[in-house]
Amino acid sequence: MKKMLGRGWDMTVRHKYVGILLFLYRFLWGFFLFRLVDSVVTPVLARYPDLHPNADAVPLFFIEAEFRLLRTDLLDPLLWLLAGLLLFRMVITPLINAGLYFSFHHTEEEKGSGTRVLAGIRHAWKPVVLLYWLENALVLLPAVWVLPLARERFYSLGSPDRWLLDLLPYAAAWLVWGFAVHLLLRCLQFGAASREGIGKGFKQAWDRALPLLAVSLAMAGIGLAASAAVSSVTVIWSGFIAVVLHQAFHFIRSLLSLWTAASQFAVWRER
Repeated sequence: MKKMLGRGWDMTVRHKYVGILLFLYRFLWGFFLFRLVDSVVTPVLARYPDLHPNADAVPLFFIEAEFRLLRTDLLDPLLWLLAGLLLFRMVITPLINAGLYFSFHHTEEEKGSGTRVLAGIRHAWKPVVLLYWLENALVLLPAVWVLPLARERFYSLGSPDRWLLDLLPYAAAWLVWGFAVHLLLRCLQFGAASREGIGKGFKQAWDRALPLLAVSLAMAGIGLAASAAVSSVTVIWSGFIAVVLHQAFHFIRSLLSLWTAASQFAVWRER
């Protein structure tokens, strides 16, 4: 596994400019999403009664907020803009993946001297986009059963604590399902981007299932350890240093995401 992580890191270094692109992409996505939600939430919260003149002030605030959000057209522009942002993300993300996975194949198999991300977008975007959409659909599929169940249990159990504990196994199963689907569909995207076919991509994923799982869990552990370290430092050193570290960690997360994909590709291509 150490060898695969090392090969993945070598590919990550060669694609470091893609890591910068991922950082900027995620930063801009988060910024615009925050500003979009803030434009609706802040005016509603501005009417929260700081000083409670009577016991009915807070319940009246929630009633008014519910009426403004659900019974008026306040959310209509937000929902349309949010749908547009999600559509943009559903198109741009698989395009980046197509170019990146194609370039992984070039650097790993053909021992090329450079990267071929743009060429990969031109040659492999169609199957990768379709597989990415299929992945998201399969990940969200359990919501058809879980969300109605959660609503039913919410009204039947009464206590929020009991409700959360009751739903915990379903949430854990959904998380495992999402992880398995993501890993499998990423390997199928590897096959599509490297022009070896989706079928061979599935076969190699099946043959290398345990090493793929080990590398994925190892990278998840590295990510959690890095997140815990940064959180601890920002708690101890509050102020400007904490802000700088928090913003720098977004770049580290993008780099870890790139390293994870490169290591998984190295395992998937191992003969």
